[in-house]
Amino acid sequence: MSSIDTGNSFIDSLRGTPTSTTNANGQKEANKALTQADFFALLTQQLAFQDPTKPVENDQMIAQMTNFTMADGISSLNSNFKDFASSMNSNQALQASSLVGRTVLVASDQLVYDGKSSAYGTIDFPANATGVSAKIYDSAGALVQTVTMDSAAKGKQTLSWDGTNAAGEKLPAGLYTIKVDASINGKNEAVPTASYVKVNSVSLNNAGGLTLNLLGIGAKKLSDVQEIAAG
Repeated sequence: MSSIDTGNSFIDSLRGTPTSTTNANGQKEANKALTQADFFALLTQQLAFQDPTKPVENDQMIAQMTNFTMADGISSLNSNFKDFASSMNSNQALQASSLVGRTVLVASDQLVYDGKSSAYGTIDFPANATGVSAKIYDSAGALVQTVTMDSAAKGKQTLSWDGTNAAGEKLPAGLYTIKVDASINGKNEAVPTASYVKVNSVSLNNAGGLTLNLLGIGAKKLSDVQEIAAG
């Protein structure tokens, strides 16, 4: 009487000394994936136990080896790509760390005033504009200063504020909000602004993304940086 021994098969013998990995609970688990050595051992057994009257055709043998080689190559490519991505993240983190202490330009409607030097930003006009009004508000929402211009050309225009109110008095350091309105093509529109802000630190999250922590404004992505100021 014939029987099938499911506990001592040849494939099980190939998995007799599996490698192990550690799961999320800190427990070791066997890695039962067949390796290249396992494949060639199986191939050898296939040749040894094949029917002599119906041997495996050469093209079938080549097809098996080709399929395994492709699968092994894709696995190696994935592993190499992960290493490459990890290296790229490390390089980006190193480059981003050089921004700490520097001043960058990011899209924002807030100006960071240190109580001493002027606060700077930009106004991005989508077209030639007239009747430009730039209003600055304090943290309580009170209007403290208004700057007007008869006209402005299309493109980015630099904005500077010396920290004084309408009476010429110096205001305390803090975060101020700027709103710009202008007449563009006969319509009154809000115009986007950006601010020059100091980079306090750089954070690398679990997903490998980089975040710049900006003075007063908070976290911004590295891709949000429009310009790096000199010095």
